Amino acid sequence: MENLTASQDFWKNSDAKNKLRELSLIKKEIARFEEVEKLKEDLETMLELGEESGEIMDGELIPIIEKGENLVSDWEIERFLSGPYDSYNAFISFSSGAGGTDAQDWTQMLLKMYLRWAERHNFKTEILEEMPGDEAGIKSALVYVKGDFAYGLLKGENGVHRLVRISPFDANKRRHTSFALVEITPEIEDVEDVEIDEKDLRIDIFRSSGHGGQNVQKVETAVRITHIPTGITAECQNERSQLQNKQMAMKVLKSRLLLYEKKKREEKLKKIKGSHKSAEWGNEIRSYVLQPYKLVKDHRTGVETGKVDDVLEGDLDAFIWAYLKTKA
Repeated sequence: MENLTASQDFWKNSDAKNKLRELSLIKKEIARFEEVEKLKEDLETMLELGEESGEIMDGELIPIIEKGENLVSDWEIERFLSGPYDSYNAFISFSSGAGGTDAQDWTQMLLKMYLRWAERHNFKTEILEEMPGDEAGIKSALVYVKGDFAYGLLKGENGVHRLVRISPFDANKRRHTSFALVEITPEIEDVEDVEIDEKDLRIDIFRSSGHGGQNVQKVETAVRITHIPTGITAECQNERSQLQNKQMAMKVLKSRLLLYEKKKREEKLKKIKGSHKSAEWGNEIRSYVLQPYKLVKDHRTGVETGKVDDVLEGDLDAFIWAYLKTKA
């Protein structure tokens, strides 16, 4: 692969970008295998020393074993990711559902949860769009997640998430149920098969806004693009210039349109993005209960945990792993 990419005619190949991506993934596989192999050798050496000396070496062994288990677990998960877009970067869309201010606050909690999950996996993230709530939280947001297999790992998070808790916005301290919709889309770079007529686009330019609705820029740089025939929209307000926001919004729009076209032509969108669900009762994929007890339960796989605080801090791997195993 390295010889191929180093050839003079390499960039004449229409598949050059995909070849570079493939080479990067191969290098990552080899490096990870070598790291696992070294850990195995270190363990064997320490076991031999322990047997010879008769000493208990748990203090030295346990950290190596835990590191090895985590490394192998991550690698094993990736073995289940063989879909056409699984190795791609991802976009995460958040939309508040039924529940008013509580739902908007819940949507912001979910945004923070996935940002922390990405940080745990050393993925780079960028908030491309964020619409503040009326009183608290956010109405919607769009996050770009960059890293190998970001989409493959996140695709099972697509759906409605339900929160049950004592509302911090209710003076009577009653228990409320809130809903938010999470949608995962791969970042698809090669979208030549998606034809977009400029006449079918409506481009709105507006000022980027921060929390509380206060303008953080005096010039209109934020961009929202609407594909009129389908009603599909994409928005970006985080880049420095209007041109950069328009380019990113167009990339998001094209990725969404590609999935739409695949569903229309092949009825395969459910395997890629999942069918659209309204954020309300009966559609949730996972429930997060904070009162009267603590429990997070995935309704598709049956996986549950009482460590709600850990989950909200981004500890989602048990749910992600269980979902991927059901689709293998």
